[in-house]
Amino acid sequence: MNVLMINGSPNERGCTYTALSEVATKLQELGIESEILWIGKGAINGCTACGSCSTTGVCIFTKDRVNEAALKAKACDALVLGSPVYYAAAAGSLVAFTDRLFRVISKHMAKKLGAAVVSCRRGGASATFDQLNKYFTISQMPVVSSTYWNSVHGNTPDEVRQDLEGLQVMRNLGSNLAWLLQCIEAGEANGVAHPQVSNELRTNFIR
Repeated sequence: MNVLMINGSPNERGCTYTALSEVATKLQELGIESEILWIGKGAINGCTACGSCSTTGVCIFTKDRVNEAALKAKACDALVLGSPVYYAAAAGSLVAFTDRLFRVISKHMAKKLGAAVVSCRRGGASATFDQLNKYFTISQMPVVSSTYWNSVHGNTPDEVRQDLEGLQVMRNLGSNLAWLLQCIEAGEANGVAHPQVSNELRTNFIR
């Protein structure tokens, strides 16, 4: 079992990384492998809805790590999206990255676990948390919770490390991820089938 965590901050070892690392440490204690993938600080194209990925299985933009992340996401058992808060929302580079990523992987993610992790100085954490969770809920991914909203507070990694409750929330998230992964594995080993869903209907608001 393994968990892919995406660090959506332009700062590779900043506050978001500090929060994700706390989750990773708890997962390791419980025997679950994890990896933190940083999206980088270069320019990231937004999705242009060209539809190419629906036939090729990859995004046409290749100068960032979206296609690399897609391969790892398809192989993982759980996906964690981590973002700093910018203007009460997720970082724009992560949104561009994740919009394209989920165009490629969404149909492959059903029943895999998803969790959002948010880092902020003061406000906007719950709005960003809600924004990131929408990627999971549109893809049939069970959302993993903790003992509070999955957020830490601080303007620097050192300040985040002083947010004792926030770090506790990260550790509890790691514990819940590990437990649910083990539950799914046990269920599959004992013949519990995945639910069957219907995807035949697709409408819009004018018909």
